[in-house]
Amino acid sequence: MSMHRPSGCPSCAEPLEEGDRFCGVCGSPVSAAPPPVSRDNPTLPIPPLPAAPAAPAAPAGGYALAEPAPGWGSVAAGAAPTLVGDTAGWSAPAQPAGEPGAEQAAARPVPDAAAAVRPVTEPVAPPAVPPVAGAAPVPPQGSSYGAPAPAYGGVPDPAAGGEIRHDRPGSSPTPPEGTPWAAAEAAYGAAGPGHEDPYASAAAQGSGPAAADGGKTCVACRAGRVDTDGYCEHCGHAQPRERDHLEEELGSVAAVSDRGLRHHRNEDSFAVAATALPDGSAATVAIVCDGVSSASRPDEASAAAAGAANEALLEALPRGAHPQEAMHDAILAAAAAVNALAPEVPGAQNAPACTLVGAVVSSGLLTIGWVGDSRAYWVPDDRDALPRQLTEDDSWAAQMVAAGLMGEAEAYADVRAHAITGWLGADAYDLEPHTATFKPDHAGVVVVCTDGLWNYAESAQDMAQVLPADAAARPLHSAQVLVGHALDGGGHDNVTVAVVPFAAPTGPGAAEAGAGAAATAPGPQQPPAQAESETEAEVRPQG
Repeated sequence: MSMHRPSGCPSCAEPLEEGDRFCGVCGSPVSAAPPPVSRDNPTLPIPPLPAAPAAPAAPAGGYALAEPAPGWGSVAAGAAPTLVGDTAGWSAPAQPAGEPGAEQAAARPVPDAAAAVRPVTEPVAPPAVPPVAGAAPVPPQGSSYGAPAPAYGGVPDPAAGGEIRHDRPGSSPTPPEGTPWAAAEAAYGAAGPGHEDPYASAAAQGSGPAAADGGKTCVACRAGRVDTDGYCEHCGHAQPRERDHLEEELGSVAAVSDRGLRHHRNEDSFAVAATALPDGSAATVAIVCDGVSSASRPDEASAAAAGAANEALLEALPRGAHPQEAMHDAILAAAAAVNALAPEVPGAQNAPACTLVGAVVSSGLLTIGWVGDSRAYWVPDDRDALPRQLTEDDSWAAQMVAAGLMGEAEAYADVRAHAITGWLGADAYDLEPHTATFKPDHAGVVVVCTDGLWNYAESAQDMAQVLPADAAARPLHSAQVLVGHALDGGGHDNVTVAVVPFAAPTGPGAAEAGAGAAATAPGPQQPPAQAESETEAEVRPQG
């Protein structure tokens, strides 16, 4: 063991072995610095500095002992001085052509006598180290890589490997050909410095190589290129995915989906659309799907289900199919799309799975279809009327309440409350799509959402309190408010909601619209506007 190393840990006295730098028991550093090497360097008095001449010549490549430069902080002793004055007066000192160091001296601009702000004197070198003729002076402080470290605002030496930055105060003048980001400065000239858009394109930001090769620029450091895995090659930050936050407004329907604050990706998906019925009236469609996180590829499952259900409805409704029948077939089409994602080898991994809830508003009818625990709520424009939940969860808690084994509060407080008993996927049990058709007699709004929202507004009354009063006129704003409510509550899950306004029925038959009896809707959650008549509701095929 080295004579300058302790035999045991100075903290816990654990014996050490040769080469140990840290104690294996307590982790304390055990390296001891060797005693200083004795040198015969006597202390020499430093003579006072001579009086500065009236107009001294600046030394070629020298370093000045300067006071704080006017305008930009201070200049450390031995560092390059900050150049202050008119840039037009900058010139290189005259030097014989054959003298060593002429090229290095010519590369650094030096102010002439008229632009100099204070005399420059030579530093006092220790007597023990004689100067070498023709060698560039070495500053007292340098970088860890051997290059001199200029003070803030100073001009680094390009010959010494320093980088000339044009975005620092006191840096070298702008070259005649312009700076690399001259176009960006012109583009943002109207906004003023410091107010540029941090999410602008890489070309507008002038991010150099990342913009030149056509790749995306990191939104965190705005310098690195984003790799195909979605991470910045420079700072390593994960980039926002396209599905992290989505918004869409189409006529009178709007939807918003957000990743939330805890999940690493958005596994929800939605689809909104509008089409024309054979009689020329309009039909509005909203589909919301929630991927099952415990299954594989839940984000792909929700996207496939939402797209398939939306396409099926847009194909069936213009042909004159009854909305309830079309919704039933759309859920079956969504299930087939999710089943197609299952692995070829059964049992290799959990099959992709998701839940689904959809709404169709057409010809004074409101049709709801669902599988799983995603919900639909009815909120009337007249807030004095009672709101209602239109769906019944396919979940453990709902089954316990329906069987009379638990109260609603006790069931939903159980850890098994959100375990779903119905879903779309290859490993699902017998698929039984739920559908219901209603004929409201007054205007209102249908809120179609995943559990990432209703976990923070579970009852219909809570949902009505969060929903803005002008939801029918501003569906996108209302969807944004609902998503914001879930995020403010913690955002533990992905949040997706669609807001579908329902206009009040008009015409001679409007007065009798609410006279029908409930059909297939859940009894206690029937809205104040009664469900479709039993005769018309029987159009739904049995699944």
